[in-house]
Amino acid sequence: MHFTGQVWRPSFEADSLLLQVTSGCMHNKCKFCSLYKGTPFRMSPEVEIDMDLIELKKPFLKAKRVFLTGANPIGLSFYKLKTIGEKIKSFLPHIESVGGFARISDIKNKTQDELSKLYSIGYNYISIGTETGDDITLAYMNKGYTASDIVEQLHRLDNAGIKYHLTYLNGLSGSGNTERNALESAKIFNKSNPQSINIVGLTIFPESELYKEVNAGKYIPASETEKLYELQNFIKNIDITTTINANTVSNTAPFVAKLPKDKDDVLEALQGIINRFDEGILSNYRNSIVSL
Repeated sequence: MHFTGQVWRPSFEADSLLLQVTSGCMHNKCKFCSLYKGTPFRMSPEVEIDMDLIELKKPFLKAKRVFLTGANPIGLSFYKLKTIGEKIKSFLPHIESVGGFARISDIKNKTQDELSKLYSIGYNYISIGTETGDDITLAYMNKGYTASDIVEQLHRLDNAGIKYHLTYLNGLSGSGNTERNALESAKIFNKSNPQSINIVGLTIFPESELYKEVNAGKYIPASETEKLYELQNFIKNIDITTTINANTVSNTAPFVAKLPKDKDDVLEALQGIINRFDEGILSNYRNSIVSL
C-alpha cells in the first residue's frame, strides 16, 4: 500500500479500508494544525491507486466502506472523485460507501448536481473539520470560510443526501473567549444535521503556527478547566439529535453520548470532573500528549 506522510482517520472509521488518494493538505494555513506539516500536498498517481485497490481485493478484507486518506481528499475535483469512486466500485464491488475528510470550501467548489452524483456513486458520511462556528475564531485561525458558509454548504450536502460528521475543537478561541465560542458554535451546529459531532481538545504542538504565537504572547490558550466549562456550554446549547464523540486522547474527560437523551448525564459528569480535578492535573495530562 502507498501511504505518504501522516495517515489519520476518525475513530469511527476503524473498520474501513484506507485508500490514499491525496497526501498533505490543500489549505495548510490553519494556525492550530500540525498534522500535515512537512508533507506537501500531492494527489496519488492513478497507477498507485490501481495498485492499492488490487491489494485491497484480498479475500479476508471484508469491509463495506473505504475511507480516503489525506487532510481533505474531498477537495479534489468532481471529475477526479467520480473517477476514484468508479474505480472503487470496479475493483471492490462489495463496497457500499466512500468517505474522507473535507473542508467546507471543498463542498463549495462543487455544483449541487455534482454533489448529488457523488452521492449516487457511493460518497457518504464525510468528516468535516468545521472546528468552530464562531466567526472571530474562524478568521483568527485562518480557516478560510465563515460561519454562514458552514450553514450554507451543509444544507447543500443535506439536499444531495450526503450525510456528514462535524468536528468541534474545544478551546480554540483562547482564554476568555470560551463562552462566546461555545454559544456561537452551538448556534451554527444547530442549523445542521450531523450524524455526530466529534470533540477534539485543542493541543498546541511545536510545529504549529499557534505555538509560535503562544511563545510571542499573542495568543493565550484556554486553561483545561475553561475548556471543560466551554464543553458544558456547548453541549447545553445543542438542541439537535446527534451523537457526541469525545473519546480521543485529546479529551481530558472522554465520553460518548446521544443527544438529547444523555445531555443531563453528560453535563453532570463534566461538572464532576471540574469538581474533582484541579488545573495542575489536567494540564499535566495535556502536556503529556505527544500525538493525536
